[in-house]
Amino acid sequence: MTDYTQILVDKDDGIATITLNRPDKMNAYTRTMGAEIIAAMDDIDADNDVRAVIFTGSGDRAFCAGADLTPDGGGQVFASGEEVTDLSDERVRDGGGLLTLRLFESKKPLISACNGVAVGVGATMQLAMDIRLASETARFGFVFARRGIVPEAASSWFLPRIVGISQALEWCYSGRVFGAEEAQQGGLVRSVHSPQVLMNEARELAREIAQNTSAVSVAMTRAMMWRLMSADHPMEAHKIDSRAIYRLSRGADAKEGIASFLEKRPPRYPAKVSEDMPDFYPWWDERPYK
Repeated sequence: MTDYTQILVDKDDGIATITLNRPDKMNAYTRTMGAEIIAAMDDIDADNDVRAVIFTGSGDRAFCAGADLTPDGGGQVFASGEEVTDLSDERVRDGGGLLTLRLFESKKPLISACNGVAVGVGATMQLAMDIRLASETARFGFVFARRGIVPEAASSWFLPRIVGISQALEWCYSGRVFGAEEAQQGGLVRSVHSPQVLMNEARELAREIAQNTSAVSVAMTRAMMWRLMSADHPMEAHKIDSRAIYRLSRGADAKEGIASFLEKRPPRYPAKVSEDMPDFYPWWDERPYK
């Protein structure tokens, strides 16, 4: 899918920028938007020239003001129609969760540049991103208890891992909207910036990754960090560490990493995530919806 209607995708200098693009609706989330982000991620993961991804919102008011609940939402996030009695039915699946699960599978590092209001799915979609930066004007809210529902987009898995269980529970129990400073203090965002420099800071971070690191190393590191923090023993990490070090240390990128260091020059890593991942990747089981 390249004819996007609710997002913008720009690729430049090894960085892809995905902009949620419904500024007249404060970039409110719809099923259409979710499907377009997933399609964009499929394209980006297959593009070896893209080394990092930045997410932001269109306009200066909102990153994403949550799910579009209006009748004319242009792609309602909640399905309508006959009631489903089998809760394992695909139609029951949460659209925000489909998105965050796809972001979780990304081979590229994901950076959020939160430029305004981010409530509901506007906040939870960012939890599957690796590094979150915020504007001074950003506002976050896990408002589900105030809407009579529960946290979605797999946020009950992501949020406690990022900020700790007590902070996660406080924000979700209260459902209140809070500012960028509290988000930083609580560990949700890495740094807070003026609106004028937010995207520059995000791009600088993305460029640091794109220009200095091996794409395969970063993809493996991302998979290892996200998946192994839930392992029940460090031996599980040791198994993957050992296999990854053994395979990658004999590859072209390791040779280039050493050569560029000794020769005091910028590296030119040849390996591609589309074809040069270690032979045991992915090492995890398929997990179908049940």
